[in-house]
Amino acid sequence: MISVVIISKDEPALDETLTDVAAQLAALAEPGEIVVIDASSGRLDHIRRAHEPAVRWLDFQPAAGIRVSIPHQRNAGVRAARGDIIVFTDAGCRPLPGWLERLVAPLHTGESVTAGVSQDLDGEILYELPPEHADEVTYLRESPTLNFAFRRAAFDAVGGFDESFQYGSDVDFSWRINDIGYRIRCVPDAILAHDYGTPRRQRRRAYTYGKARARLYRKHKARRKSVLRNDPLVVVYPLFLIGLPVTLVFLFLGLPLLLIFPLYLLLLLIPAWRNRSHGVVRVLIDHLWFGAGVLAELTGR
Repeated sequence: MISVVIISKDEPALDETLTDVAAQLAALAEPGEIVVIDASSGRLDHIRRAHEPAVRWLDFQPAAGIRVSIPHQRNAGVRAARGDIIVFTDAGCRPLPGWLERLVAPLHTGESVTAGVSQDLDGEILYELPPEHADEVTYLRESPTLNFAFRRAAFDAVGGFDESFQYGSDVDFSWRINDIGYRIRCVPDAILAHDYGTPRRQRRRAYTYGKARARLYRKHKARRKSVLRNDPLVVVYPLFLIGLPVTLVFLFLGLPLLLIFPLYLLLLLIPAWRNRSHGVVRVLIDHLWFGAGVLAELTGR
């Protein structure tokens, strides 16, 4: 059995996601189920009623003091699932035709973990997943869980999601999966479309991801030695923000910056150029908010 697990909190777009996923499950030649772990305290009951009994809906009540319960809900979803193959997606995601069949196909031929590709509603891929190596088959160093599948044995082997994280528990999970010898198979034709929201929401998301990234490197100390090679944004943008006040003071006082200033700008221009297909200004703004999040986490803000 395939269990599609969707966690939710106050997201009305869940309605469309459930309709799409149910249609894709029905097209498979194997049994499946949809499990919703909802922390909305009844505010989405109209969606629940619209999809009964096809969707198994579980109300989730966070423990006292838990403000963000994402990893807790993911663990609860796997515990409640009846299938050996677990598929994660998010409320608001719209699977393209063939998504589910393609995502789970490698799990029937020896793979233990797979990840598809996510794009915005205009078809633009906003987050490139870092490959472990690129060949005829690509494996990934990490993956979010909005388009992700695994066999239960892989989940059990790492002990599930780390509930000490507010955000970033999906990347932590995938890092630990890789660390114990499992590989995350990239399935580039298993595609989901996702509404990433307004620029303001995207900036808030970038800031949160920055904080989560710093938290990840606090936990995974061995990965720090390769951070410049594998994850340069964690270093480049915080450094730029740290040096910005000094640069502005030099400019205000008219002090010579002929040697320093061009090199300083390259901290932004190089990654912006590499991501120019997504819009240079958009990339720079998102990455600066990401860097601010890293600094906030490191300074305890």
